Amino acid sequence: MIIFVTGSAGFIGFHLSKTLLEQGDTVIGLDNFNDYYEVSLKEDRNAILEKFKNYHLYRGDLNDIELLAKIFAAHKIDKICHLAGYAGVRHSILHPELYVSSNIAGFVSLLEAAKKAEVKNIVYASSSSVYGGNTKTPFAESDSVDQPVSLYAASKKADEVIAYTYHHLFGFNCTGLRFFTVYGPYGRPDMGPMIFAKGISKGETIKVFNFGKMKRDFTYVADIVAGILSALEKLYPYEIFNLGNDNPTELEDFIKIIEDAFGIEAKKDYQPMQPGDVPITWADLTHATAELSYAPRVGLKEGIGKFIEWYKEYYEV
Repeated sequence: MIIFVTGSAGFIGFHLSKTLLEQGDTVIGLDNFNDYYEVSLKEDRNAILEKFKNYHLYRGDLNDIELLAKIFAAHKIDKICHLAGYAGVRHSILHPELYVSSNIAGFVSLLEAAKKAEVKNIVYASSSSVYGGNTKTPFAESDSVDQPVSLYAASKKADEVIAYTYHHLFGFNCTGLRFFTVYGPYGRPDMGPMIFAKGISKGETIKVFNFGKMKRDFTYVADIVAGILSALEKLYPYEIFNLGNDNPTELEDFIKIIEDAFGIEAKKDYQPMQPGDVPITWADLTHATAELSYAPRVGLKEGIGKFIEWYKEYYEV
């Protein structure tokens, strides 16, 4: 198959692309290598992908209509996996214009280009953030997502609605995947696992929000990739699935696992809840298990072990 992966140099995009390439598929990658976090990490991910002959990268932006037309004209694309976009709850509060341009306008640009090229099979990234301040746990796809508490969450909810419109009007097969706190090797430096690993390994003080009482459904990246691959294979007309671990872990306990992996006790600065954050995320996997045969396999201690092993080697700790 020829798969168009947007955000191929991003965290999840890299791991998905590598898996597709290893199983013999051709990956057409698109990434703008923006400086939201260290570009060198994106370049290093991409360098690994460049070793595969069946990988073709385009450097550019989703809103470059001419570039998208060029990509679809040059390759007989079978399926699209749309993972590009700005992530991060706190950053979205400071820079909402980036999220509207990339996550919403960029998604529409991609769908329009795909429509013109008659490529109507797409799997796209949503987020557990769409559940907002939902107090019912675990979060199920049937729960209301009409009250997002960050611009990032609002942009992902918008993508789900836009996807349905293209399914309804133009016959697209659209599957949205709500990712729950993904971690692993080559992870995003703006996320907790990387921030904690950096601070603990260097003996620096780490900020612990909501006084350590937040819970997150930490999900290892290989499990997320397995869910994406299943969604790409199934190609439902219009569906939304949770991809998580169904095992929310308190922040204090998560930090303790990282401390144990380094053999260093963290210096902690306890902080209140930040705007846009939620006290808990927890994925109800009933729907994903039934329809995608999704079953997370990597436990937290094993996953953190693999992540820290990579971290020590990559950053020469």
